[in-house]
Amino acid sequence: MGFGASVYSSVFMGLNGVISALNPIVAHHYGARRWDAIGRSYVQGLWLALLLSLVGMPILAFPGPWLAHVQADPEMKVLVTGYLRLLSLALPATLLFRATYAFNVAVSRPKVMMIVQTAGLALKIALNYALIFGHFGLPQLGAVGCGLSSLVVWWTLCLMGWTYTHLDPGYRRFTIALARPRGSALLEHLQLGVPIGLSYTFEVTSFSFMAILIARLGTSVMGGHQIISNLAGIAYQMPLSLALATATVTAQALGAGDPEGARRCAFTGIRTAVATAVATVVVIWVLRREIVGFYTADDAVAAVTLSLIGYLVAFHVFDALQGVTAFVLRAYKIAVVPTVIYAVVLWGLGLVGGYVVAFHAVLGGPRGASGMWLMQSIALCLTSLLLLGLYLFVLRRQRMEIASAR
Repeated sequence: MGFGASVYSSVFMGLNGVISALNPIVAHHYGARRWDAIGRSYVQGLWLALLLSLVGMPILAFPGPWLAHVQADPEMKVLVTGYLRLLSLALPATLLFRATYAFNVAVSRPKVMMIVQTAGLALKIALNYALIFGHFGLPQLGAVGCGLSSLVVWWTLCLMGWTYTHLDPGYRRFTIALARPRGSALLEHLQLGVPIGLSYTFEVTSFSFMAILIARLGTSVMGGHQIISNLAGIAYQMPLSLALATATVTAQALGAGDPEGARRCAFTGIRTAVATAVATVVVIWVLRREIVGFYTADDAVAAVTLSLIGYLVAFHVFDALQGVTAFVLRAYKIAVVPTVIYAVVLWGLGLVGGYVVAFHAVLGGPRGASGMWLMQSIALCLTSLLLLGLYLFVLRRQRMEIASAR
């Protein structure tokens, strides 16, 4: 499950990053009160989601190249293949829903998506319980059952989001109407979305590729790594939500021609995300044994997890800082330089450096999983500082341009 989820997240997050460019595009239109442009951009975003699905589905449906790099037994390969093929069928619905999600957040209607996703979570829990473990008279399918439940849930979410957006009277001013794909609109979206998608890919794969490498160290180490990865993902949801909200109101202010308001929104979001991250790591560290016990009763897995949890506590604040700062830069439609930073630092220092430290006699000998987490922690710290420095440079250049225009 851990390996299959890592493969899926590597593909999905890159494509989702391209779709997420719809948020700053629509938010700029919303700030400028260009209602018709909002509807047109949203429809083109839906077309782009379908086109990107054609790219991602074959990668998930035929995971042979991914499995070739892991010394896995035949049973694991069969389970991972079945799991990913079901997720490949869910990918179009997933990307269509993410486009609807980005659109709703950009027009300041996040509660709609919260309600839809809460319903989807409840359905996911019920289906996982039934299909993974074989309850309610259904077969016990394990990892394949989890994939099947995801397939049902994502198509349900897609239909719920699309139906609400097209039936609620509050959306009528945006003039959402079916139209053919327009090359100019798709190109505008791709110019911003491709760098964002690449940055998502570098960020996610710097962790998911860790799973591929750590899988060589055995199931106990892999289990501990997966728990820390899952816990890090859960902890990141609050900074991620704050980052999206900050980017949205910042882009709306920029669309309205209020650069000072955009700056205030951005720094308020950055301070809030960092403060929330500090509170989160304090709770995780104090309750670390209880949290690990909730995940597993296996002593070997628990020991590995506890040995790695300190790295999560160390890097989470910097992870929150880099996340919200990157989203703010996207609100300014700046994505290429952050992508380069992610590629060089997270992949170069974090992933490649982590591989060297983990499996070679560096820094006192092969350090295994802890070596990879150590280098990723250092890489996230450096990434956050570089992105914050870039944003301060953007503000300084913006002020100089405003002063010269006067």
